[in-house]
Amino acid sequence: MLSAFVIDLDHLLANPIFDPNRCSINFHPLHSYYAIVVYIVLLQPKPTRVFAIGLLAHIIADSADCLLI
Repeated sequence: MLSAFVIDLDHLLANPIFDPNRCSINFHPLHSYYAIVVYIVLLQPKPTRVFAIGLLAHIIADSADCLLI
């Protein structure tokens, strides 16, 4: 589940780093739609399944923030 926190490192590339009114889905590289597809693919092999669950849990939490904006 550590991957759920590591995914936020891409926020360091944004200016400003934190913006409470910004939807991070498809704004940051590790939150892009292409990355989300990769996370879904990572669910298939058993060795990467735990990482994919953590990454997708983070994406789901971030998408909930986007709905409230």
